[in-house]
Amino acid sequence: MEIIKNLHSYMAYVVLAVLIIAVFNAITGWLGKRDFTMHKDLRISLFALILSHIQLLVGLILFFISSSGLKAIQTLGMGGLNAPARLLAVEHPFTNIVALVLITIGWSRHKKMMESNRKFKTISLFYGFGLLLILSRIPWGQWLA
Repeated sequence: MEIIKNLHSYMAYVVLAVLIIAVFNAITGWLGKRDFTMHKDLRISLFALILSHIQLLVGLILFFISSSGLKAIQTLGMGGLNAPARLLAVEHPFTNIVALVLITIGWSRHKKMMESNRKFKTISLFYGFGLLLILSRIPWGQWLA
């Protein structure tokens, strides 16, 4: 379990960095009215999508085997969780699933568009909102300790 927890923690840095790069790339492409290229822009967005989904899978595995996830809810009940336990057991997983749904919607919608400006705008908005949700539910107190 410790290996999965460390993988989830350290991989989060990579995922956040790639998501920030993808959002920044999309915003600069949108505002700079660049052409959306398959070589650079598509790959950055796809890499962010794939890494985010891998991170979610690792997180879900951790949720189901760790004492701070599903076991905490089963043992203490929803009313028995204090704020830090509720963050790890409920808020962090739920919010990150919603964030990944937004990122996935952004990826799917951008593929249907033909104009570069609309592709960049879609990725900027959906990936950006997903990134904000992820940042809002990171257990910063544990992560930075």
